[in-house]
Amino acid sequence: MKWVRAHLVVLAGLLALAYLVLPNLVVLAFSFNKPVGKFNYEWNEFSTDAWTNPCGVADMCQSLSLSLRIAVLATVGATVLGTMVAFALARYRFRGRSATTAMIFLPMAMPEVVMAASLGTLFLNMRIPFGFTTILIAHIMFCLSFVVTAVKARVMSMDPRLEQAAQDLYATPTQTFLRVTLPLAAPGIAAGALLSFALSFDDFIITQFNSGPTTVTFPMFVWGASQRGIPVQVNVIGTAMFVAAVALTVAGQWLGNRRKATA
Repeated sequence: MKWVRAHLVVLAGLLALAYLVLPNLVVLAFSFNKPVGKFNYEWNEFSTDAWTNPCGVADMCQSLSLSLRIAVLATVGATVLGTMVAFALARYRFRGRSATTAMIFLPMAMPEVVMAASLGTLFLNMRIPFGFTTILIAHIMFCLSFVVTAVKARVMSMDPRLEQAAQDLYATPTQTFLRVTLPLAAPGIAAGALLSFALSFDDFIITQFNSGPTTVTFPMFVWGASQRGIPVQVNVIGTAMFVAAVALTVAGQWLGNRRKATA
């Protein structure tokens, strides 16, 4: 009991981590399953058929490609706009700053279905056809808040004396920004970009309200397929995305440790 009390925090952290990772391990295991019928809920036989032919299901890879394109474009748009907004809110004082901050963080506190319905109503009133463009605009809108939060926290923790030192060494404003400010803010920008990509790729509710009848993203495809039986290839795509996310996280941690070691 004494050992348990001494390591209680570590044990609780490991249990929480196992709780989070376990569903991904189940998805990984069932990506190698060969189900008897349409439903991939019970283990039947080990098979690599789904991995050798991940696009064997009609329209699945098209929806995956669409989700990836939207996620990349939404990430770029939200990251550029969010970084500029974060610098403005963190570095400058202007009229309406508090109201702007509240409006930026409002989508994070607002129920997603409310924002989805509001954007859908806006597009209808503006007579904008639903499809790729409306989904992209909607995704940039809700990803923007997360980028601003991540970048603003990083900018506020930066030491302004480093930029002042660069200016004392006759660096121009552009050189100071590119060689001092931007590298210092890069971790926050990267965190906001990765979060935006994950949120955009994974979103269903906002996409469902603003997609139109013919535009189907990967989450919408999975939702539609679940009514008939989710194919094994969906587990393959989910496993690939999970492995890619873990690889990016490990690579980022390794680069960070390497920089600290060489500093």
